[in-house]
Amino acid sequence: MHKNYSVLIVEDNNELAGQLGDYLTGRGFIIDFACDGRTAINLLSDHKFDVVVLDLMLPDIDGLSVCQYIKQKLTIVIPVLMLTARDSLTEKLAGFGVGADDYLTKPFALEEVHVRCLALAKRKELHQSNCISIGDMIIDFSKHIVKRAGIELSLSSTDFSILKVLAEAYPDAVNKRHLAEAVWGDNLPETDAVRSHIYTLRNVLDKPFSYPLIKTIHGIGFKLEHTDDNT
Repeated sequence: MHKNYSVLIVEDNNELAGQLGDYLTGRGFIIDFACDGRTAINLLSDHKFDVVVLDLMLPDIDGLSVCQYIKQKLTIVIPVLMLTARDSLTEKLAGFGVGADDYLTKPFALEEVHVRCLALAKRKELHQSNCISIGDMIIDFSKHIVKRAGIELSLSSTDFSILKVLAEAYPDAVNKRHLAEAVWGDNLPETDAVRSHIYTLRNVLDKPFSYPLIKTIHGIGFKLEHTDDNT
């Protein structure tokens, strides 16, 4: 059971908001609600949340403006999961353009909202911590230092970025497309650069040691896993 993460649901459809709230509450989240953008901003000004589930279409201030407020005006980091009935690439790019961390198009499965909220909340914790330990590996994000079994490893900046994405998602898997977008942004390489860099990363991070940390999840992508995860 995970810790009690707090989630602000910003949704003007009361029935949908209630379904989301009931489902997430049943899985240990602490839920608050806002039915419009102004209420959301007031709550965000006075309270700390681990995740904001934000509808794009609101009756007063649109979701893009609320997201922009969260990312530019607040002094704390709060990940945003944007919900919308719109499915065009333009709308998605607009959401990511103002800082949305993830995106779901209606209709969606409540289970998927739960999984994505959990992943975003965990990722927020990692961002707040300069260091993370996974098995015998320690990553210092602020100094860009990686150690395994006490040995400092030499990684290229790209390999470090890939390892950072995998560590932020731990213990979940990351698909190759998400890895590529997180590392290269809009300048996606034409070749299978992710697989090439996973190979070079494994040579440094895994090959010299007694067990591998990087695991291939066939049909999905890659994840970090250490021996204690299977016990």
